[in-house]
Amino acid sequence: MVIVESPAKARKIADYLGSRYIVESSRGHIRDLPRGAADVPAKYKGESWARLGVDVDHSFEPLYVVSADKKSTVSELKEALKEVDELYLATDGDREGEAIAWHLLETLKPKVPVRRMVFHEITESAIQAAAANPRDLDQDLVDAQETRRILDRLYGYEVSPVLWKKVMPKLSAGRVQSVATRVIVERERERMAFVSAGYWGIDAQLRATEKKDDQAPRNFKAALTTIDGARVATGRDFDSRGQLKSDDVRRLDEGDARRLAEALADREYTVSSVEEKPYTRKPYAPFMTSTLQQEGGRKLRFSAERTMRTAQRLYENGYITYMRTDSTTLSETAINAARNQARDLYGDENVAEKPRQYTRKVKNAQEAHEAIRPAGESFRTPGQVANELSGDEFRLYELVWQRTIASQMRDARGTTMSVRITGTAATGEECTFSTSGRTITFPGFLRAYVETVDEEAGGEADDAESRLPRLAEGDGCAAESLDPEGHSTNPPARYTEASLVKTLEERGIGRPSTYASIINTIQERGYVWKKGSALVPSWIAFAVIGLMEMHFGRLVDYDFTASLEDELDAIAAGNTRRETWLSHFYFGANGNGTVNGNGHGADSGAQGVEAAMSQAGGLKKLVGDKLEGIDARQVNSLRMFADSEGRDVVVRVGRYGPYLERTITEDGEEKSQRANLPDDLPPDELDLALAEELFSTPQEGRSLGTDPTTGHEILAKEGRYGPYVTEVLPEGAKEKPRTGSLFASMTLSEITIDDALKLLSLPRVVGTDPESGEEITAQNGRYGPYLKKGKDSRSLDSEEKLFTVTLEEAQKLYAQPKQRGRAAAKPPLKELGTDPASGNQMVVKDGRFGPYVTDGEGVNASLRKGDAVESLTDERAAELLAEKRAKDGTKPGAKKTAARKAPAKKAPAKKAPAKKATAKTGTGTKRGTPTT
Repeated sequence: MVIVESPAKARKIADYLGSRYIVESSRGHIRDLPRGAADVPAKYKGESWARLGVDVDHSFEPLYVVSADKKSTVSELKEALKEVDELYLATDGDREGEAIAWHLLETLKPKVPVRRMVFHEITESAIQAAAANPRDLDQDLVDAQETRRILDRLYGYEVSPVLWKKVMPKLSAGRVQSVATRVIVERERERMAFVSAGYWGIDAQLRATEKKDDQAPRNFKAALTTIDGARVATGRDFDSRGQLKSDDVRRLDEGDARRLAEALADREYTVSSVEEKPYTRKPYAPFMTSTLQQEGGRKLRFSAERTMRTAQRLYENGYITYMRTDSTTLSETAINAARNQARDLYGDENVAEKPRQYTRKVKNAQEAHEAIRPAGESFRTPGQVANELSGDEFRLYELVWQRTIASQMRDARGTTMSVRITGTAATGEECTFSTSGRTITFPGFLRAYVETVDEEAGGEADDAESRLPRLAEGDGCAAESLDPEGHSTNPPARYTEASLVKTLEERGIGRPSTYASIINTIQERGYVWKKGSALVPSWIAFAVIGLMEMHFGRLVDYDFTASLEDELDAIAAGNTRRETWLSHFYFGANGNGTVNGNGHGADSGAQGVEAAMSQAGGLKKLVGDKLEGIDARQVNSLRMFADSEGRDVVVRVGRYGPYLERTITEDGEEKSQRANLPDDLPPDELDLALAEELFSTPQEGRSLGTDPTTGHEILAKEGRYGPYVTEVLPEGAKEKPRTGSLFASMTLSEITIDDALKLLSLPRVVGTDPESGEEITAQNGRYGPYLKKGKDSRSLDSEEKLFTVTLEEAQKLYAQPKQRGRAAAKPPLKELGTDPASGNQMVVKDGRFGPYVTDGEGVNASLRKGDAVESLTDERAAELLAEKRAKDGTKPGAKKTAARKAPAKKAPAKKAPAKKATAKTGTGTKRGTPTT
């Protein structure tokens, strides 16, 4: 019997192995540490360590439990084991896959020989080769993964309660997620502190006076770069506070630029220098996990999670090799396949003279598998698989295929030219304009693939060309136009998922295989939300990271977190004992370490994680000592700025969300003034003007006046589901106050008492149907305005019709056949392009819980925080639908069906007994050697 992780993989592999094998699926992890008190077995509930799920007093032995949803799977696997004479554990070939294999061994307790079967692509040859060459379980790799799991549990379960008590309930801390959140928060802090600087320049449209080449242009653009030898200031010359970094540059204001442009008009210009250099660009290395996530984000606009989810499907169905790898190496077979295909498609002249091999320093050799490439000994072109793959799958496969083929092609070659043109202004200043150009003379690998440039990097694509006239020193030029242009510096760009992945990898934080889940986690926890493709931190994230930096600085230190990875890799390599390392990390040296003020041990730099935490007294002591000294109000108060009277304006993170606060004086007494913060307000957009506007909106509602009929006061308020009007009833009144939501055309600041009374008059009686004698009313509902007659309703096409529709018009509506469904009753808010997965048009509709995007096949995905209907793109809509399908476990265009399990078959022939595998056994609390 062969056990893999997913049913899809099991079906594929079964086809390749034949009737001598039974292929079953564990459906992922079958057991883990207990998620809560309810999961802890009764005999352990009284133990002091039970809440952790790790016996910290006895070698940090983990307590593993089979999750409720996997008990039936375990029973099925145990039953199937009775019919076989050998077991192959064929989970993924990385650290986590090795751990899952060990958990299967521990839980199933097989009485037949057990071997480990590893493969990195699901093709017939690869699967048969893996079955013919099994190995033993890698105990060091299991230790490494188990240490990570235990470390993450200790970290999360010790630090998260601090956040519950000091910030708000249901928050969490994590070894990597907290550091990733800090990266995003620090970028937002930079944006908030940024001061824009203005500067001017002159853009010239020049013309070469002599035509030397019929193919080259004569006109070209250039920018003013020096005046009398002093360099003209550009954006890079200013710091984040809007000040010049050096006194050696000249900053032009508008007057300077306009005066100089006039003085340079109709002057003669001469080419003062020409520098020509050869241009060479080598191909990009084949994809590994992190670069696939980055390019999937930049080129396809996929989230990291969507990229990995799509890659998982491609791998399981035999289209690409394993998608969790730190390696850029290609096998000899893959290199030959790529070279042959490049030769067939692009010609021998575009294939590199020698096979190209890409190597990089991989910290953990156990995970240094092949790069991500098309599966098989010969690659299928995108055209050959186009009819087999969904939209997402095809686009990602094409990306992997292009990158792999390009990696074996020749360098791109060309020339770059830098030119300086000098002219003397009428006022006597000598001004130099500069320009540069690039010409690609041999595209090479660029014919197959061009990497997308990060938008925030402001770089130029490798295949971009800018042709200049053939110029030589001393040539004359004339100015066609001289345009003074004003500029301003911009704050650093927010991280996108692609740029965050790149930063985490560069800093050595986490592992590429975990980046997608980390980014997903910090969004689910409410620490980060998306505005377009940008990652925006919430105010809660500011409070959490502020607390961590102030009291647990080491735990969110970038170098410390990167060192953690190195030491965990040392455990994987068998160079460090797990128990000793965990003991020093959790308890410190002899349990009596010391801690200095910011939560750091002495010399936090080079001494290593184990030594540093030992000196700090360990995680347990660090948290215990700090908890009582943390001032909750201090960590949840973020001073923003002072108002016009010098009063501090503070953002406070309360148990029910963030709000603005300041202290004001009324009638000689100091009192707190508060204002709600909009959920979708990025922190860097909060300024004094907006704060004053929010403070001016009364929290108790704006009084509009008195209803002349009832005498009750009418208020306009902001509610959870939007602005509304309501009446204030006398104390002790038994009836409910009338309320009415504002129309889309109304605002809280402008609504009048007359508008409010009209809203409160609803539902309005239109009249009585003469045929049935039933009353017809006009009402405003969650799906818009409508008419109601008994149980029969008809939609109205505008909110104003609620007050103007007549009985005659109502009768005409009821005379028409009733249109079923909300789409017929209410037009979509926005029409989008085609969903690449289903091939259907996507539309945005208004639903009960707000706007959502749908593909017309029953897949509906609510818009998230930061998604605006007006700016929603096709890519973002497709991403939301893809995430919804993944969550529901549905495929585009396919109906849900129950998975069919093939009956277990007894293998007709016994294989030779497998070698003894060294592994942990029992319930996860003891170690030993299994019977194999």
